[in-house]
Amino acid sequence: MRDATSAPPVSYYDYIVIGGGTAGCPLAATLSHNASVLLLERGGSPYGNRNITDLEAFGAALSDLSPSSPSQRFISEDGVINARARVLGGGSCLNAGFYTRAAPEYVRNVGWDGKLVNESYAWVERLVAFQPKMRQWQTAVRDGLLEIGIVPDNGFTYDHIPGTKVGGSIFDESGQRHTAADLLEYANPRGIAVLLHAYVHRILFKRRGTVRPVARGVVFRDSAGAKHRAYLRRGPRNEVIVSAGALGSPQLLMLSGLGPKAHLQAHNISLVLDQPMVGQGMSDNPMNAVFIPSPKPVEVSLIQVVGITQFGSFIEAASGENFGGSVSSKDYGMFSPKIGQLATVPPKQRTPEALAKAIEDMKSLDSSAFQGGFILEKITGPLSTGHMELRSRNPKDNPSVTFNYFQDPDDLRKCVEGILTIERVIDSKAFAAFKYDSMTFESLLNLTLSAPVNLRPRHQNTTTSVEQFCRDSVMTIWHYHGGCQVGMVVDREYRVLGVDALRVIDGSTFNHSPGTNPQATVMMLGRYMGVKILSERLASEAA
Repeated sequence: MRDATSAPPVSYYDYIVIGGGTAGCPLAATLSHNASVLLLERGGSPYGNRNITDLEAFGAALSDLSPSSPSQRFISEDGVINARARVLGGGSCLNAGFYTRAAPEYVRNVGWDGKLVNESYAWVERLVAFQPKMRQWQTAVRDGLLEIGIVPDNGFTYDHIPGTKVGGSIFDESGQRHTAADLLEYANPRGIAVLLHAYVHRILFKRRGTVRPVARGVVFRDSAGAKHRAYLRRGPRNEVIVSAGALGSPQLLMLSGLGPKAHLQAHNISLVLDQPMVGQGMSDNPMNAVFIPSPKPVEVSLIQVVGITQFGSFIEAASGENFGGSVSSKDYGMFSPKIGQLATVPPKQRTPEALAKAIEDMKSLDSSAFQGGFILEKITGPLSTGHMELRSRNPKDNPSVTFNYFQDPDDLRKCVEGILTIERVIDSKAFAAFKYDSMTFESLLNLTLSAPVNLRPRHQNTTTSVEQFCRDSVMTIWHYHGGCQVGMVVDREYRVLGVDALRVIDGSTFNHSPGTNPQATVMMLGRYMGVKILSERLASEAA
């Protein structure tokens, strides 16, 4: 890894990969074995940052709002506080670590080669996936799920199987996180250059003398503001590959002149291709959680168990101080108003003062309110979709994004069934030791809603109507996707439609989120497409 300030003003490579995230790292590592690769990452290194590497510090990176933070907060137009990664390794440096594969039906529907998919998952798992150590809270949730009929018990497995299972984790047994950046260990060091703090401003296209625009390089700036250009070497197989994530990839295509004509013209961006579907189909799987104070101490645990129901909802759980936080902490772990995961701040009052007041309100709560954990449900799909638009021409600025949570009634139905399933788990014999007998489910919903889960308005009937609770308490679990979807913006080989020598390979291409949690599949996709692209390259050279 080198800082982009050390890069020459002009350089040449076979492949330029934009975004050293969950897909970009395995993709670049793979391509480096038979080509020269430039990997451009806008953030810094994850190594040596305990807020990233230590399980016990989970949430700290998400509540770091500094310009150098590995997390860049954004608030969707729906009023849900969210985050996007700004670090080598991408979202795998920030998330709760759960590692689980996509369902076989998902793989078939997308049209992937099942054998290569399995080989690619195994390649990822050798470096970054582990069997978690189950302790009392997670065990109680697992046993509760089985007791209420989320069966069979599938034990520990990476596979997506209906029933209840223990999944993998990118945290090892000592609580150290292993991220997609670790997959760069597979790279050929002579075939790859990794630049940090490299903000790509636009993709360059050749348009004269060609049937259609051909990507030929990128313009990026380093942390000192100096401009650099990286070009593709001459060769029919050389490409620019965008792996900047579900916000970053459609944003960069628009900044480069590929997107809805009227929108780009409104921002004075020269049009390369009128592509109205760039930024469309944005979805975020809604997550709703119930916080459960525990009469006895619980372990610090992130997602380890999942109940894969028949009705389209996944039930997961987490516990310990990094969710409740300690009363002396100003951030309150994952429920921090800074992160936006547990005061009622109307959308027009999204100010530092409002967040400071929310933190003060949290301090007045009894410390026992922070001993415990939560059980969450996240729906499949989702069917509801929204869109993304530019706010400015500055690639550092967040675009405007709307997800339209629960716009589709089927999404709401799945949430309601999920919340009612959580109630049954809490009432199970297996979970009895971790709840106060005196606390009704309605009081638990009230407790959850009394904290700043989002910036949406509250309603009077929230705890008597599960539908209203779903709408009012919706959060993100960071599984947003879309914006450069297959069949709309890219073909099934992830080539951008209407231009040459340009692909998008990341979660922005997904129509639905894979498995219960997508990171395993995003890493797999980077490896999978790297192998396919190299095999095409070798075949063309042999011919």
